[in-house]
Amino acid sequence: MFPPLLLSDIGASTMQVLFVLGLALVLPQIVDRQKNWHRTLLFAVAAVLALRYAWWRMTETLAPFGLTWDWAASWSLFGFELAALVGSLSGFAIMSRTRDRTAEVDANLGWWARGPDPQPMPRVSILIATYNEDLEVLERTIIGALALNHPNKEVMVLDDGRRDWLQDFCAPLGVRYLRRSDNKGSKAGNINNALRVLAEDAIQPDYIAVLDADFVPHRGFISRSLALFHDPTVGLVQTPQHFFNADPIQHNLGLSRSYPDEQRFFFDHIQPSRDAWGIAICCGTSSIVKWQAVQLAGGFPTTSVTEDILLTAVLQSIGWKTVYLNEPVTEGLAPEGLKEYVTQRARWCLGQMQIARSNLGPFGSTPMRLRDRWSIIDAILYWLTSFPFRLAGLSYPLLYWYFNITVVNASVADVISYFGVYFVWVTMTLQIVSRGLLVPLIHDVSQLLAAIPISRAAVIGLIKPHGHPFSVTAKGGDRSRIVVQWRMMMPYLILLVLTVLGLVIGIAFDSFAFSDAGDGKAVILFWTVFNLFVLALTIIACVELPRSERHIADVPERAICAGPDGPRRVWLQSLTRSTVRIRGQTYPAGTRAVIRIRDVGDVEAIVQATTPDGARLNLKPTVDQHAALVRRFYTEGDAPGVSAVRAASLIHDLARRLSFSTTRN
Repeated sequence: MFPPLLLSDIGASTMQVLFVLGLALVLPQIVDRQKNWHRTLLFAVAAVLALRYAWWRMTETLAPFGLTWDWAASWSLFGFELAALVGSLSGFAIMSRTRDRTAEVDANLGWWARGPDPQPMPRVSILIATYNEDLEVLERTIIGALALNHPNKEVMVLDDGRRDWLQDFCAPLGVRYLRRSDNKGSKAGNINNALRVLAEDAIQPDYIAVLDADFVPHRGFISRSLALFHDPTVGLVQTPQHFFNADPIQHNLGLSRSYPDEQRFFFDHIQPSRDAWGIAICCGTSSIVKWQAVQLAGGFPTTSVTEDILLTAVLQSIGWKTVYLNEPVTEGLAPEGLKEYVTQRARWCLGQMQIARSNLGPFGSTPMRLRDRWSIIDAILYWLTSFPFRLAGLSYPLLYWYFNITVVNASVADVISYFGVYFVWVTMTLQIVSRGLLVPLIHDVSQLLAAIPISRAAVIGLIKPHGHPFSVTAKGGDRSRIVVQWRMMMPYLILLVLTVLGLVIGIAFDSFAFSDAGDGKAVILFWTVFNLFVLALTIIACVELPRSERHIADVPERAICAGPDGPRRVWLQSLTRSTVRIRGQTYPAGTRAVIRIRDVGDVEAIVQATTPDGARLNLKPTVDQHAALVRRFYTEGDAPGVSAVRAASLIHDLARRLSFSTTRN
């Protein structure tokens, strides 16, 4: 039985949480996430609750000063947590505003041809930087760039791989091919070489569009982005990155159709908020920069491996605006493997630390607006505090189970009142402003997977910012087998084993009673059980499942299939550039047929296999039909993938993935 006082304390604290949960049911019907004063109220309350929680932690839960292990453990954990809270407070301030520029774009399309003094259509050079991507990756980007509905353009392929076959591919398409003798400056150096070549042309471009080799523009990418340059002080327009394939977390956890990719929160919500503050950042691909601005900036900076973010700081320091258009006008290939995923994020972290140590850092000598310094500080806090705190959260409970070191000395009632209320309010607020985008447990896994290399990159980058090799994120390749990333999994597997053993030891060899909650044991127990779930999911995510298709038809559609018995109406499903599954008409394997596909034409095909309700066919498109398929898949339509959490589907998909893991084991 609980002591009467303890029960009443827990009851009162639980009522506080229930009150916030009740608000969570009501506020989404009242709050308009597009109204900045609504957002400000939500995040102001979050900030107050964060400060309340921090004060309680500092004054009520820490071991008294002294040269003891309890003091060292509790205060060091609080240091990690306090640093992460400071980062959260900065994030709350940024997200208290948002901006949507779609109406501005609609009102200013083709601005150059309006008014009493119309100007010629701006000339745009589209730069596609490449190093080691294969033809399957590159051709869709090149075809998509050629299909842009802005006539006054030039497509340029910047090949740091110096491949003759790529030059031969570009020539008949009218694509300008450039290569250089070395790879100095990596991607930034490659782009700067193109800028030097363009500067020597008889006619220089008015704008430069940058595309990564695996990012395909939609037809309106140029025209809609250029609309924001009606403001002559705008130097750069950044657009979001959308992905037509699942990232490793979505795929390996079986959530490709129920949980958004890991970058959706940043591009759909953080960037619009940054734009509202005037601190939107360039993310490299899918951006357009004014020729005059990039020339005044001296080209793309090469002193950071994240040249795009550094370019933002340079442009802002010389008076140019960087703005954000939150529309799906490009789509690309997310890293398909965990190694590539982790390498990419560790490189982003290293690049931010390099900027922090440069003259354009928050305490650098270059004149900058206060908000631009804050922008850099916010990014530094994210990389430097979030990920080490994740690792600390998994490790510190073990000190209790193995060494009887108390890291948090708090009652259950106080934890519910201070942490529970804060956590529920922040979770509710983020769900409201992001339309339910973040699921805490899955979000923990996404951060934890890269936490070790990111933490290492953050520390090393601050101590030694330069002299690190540039790692290109590999795309494409064979993904047809199950691959267990043992090296990445091992730290979390060890932590899982230690956590289970510690829990067993703590329960089996020490009397356990809920009356001990006051000294922190019940808190550590709950914390440990939560860690078990996080670690188990992280380990599962380290098992990479095969990938058979990278882009499929979003919905079934009607088509005509002409086989030996004449034309028949069928449904197209799982349409890719080389295969299609039809429903409504069966054919034996080996049958030749012709399928009429919308926007593509009559495509020859051979039946590969019969299915219960139709057949699976291999397509044999002509060169023109192949290009038409590429344009159809990648240059038209809405954003690919999942843009919001589908709760019921997520639970179902996660249960199916866990069942699959159990069956295999």
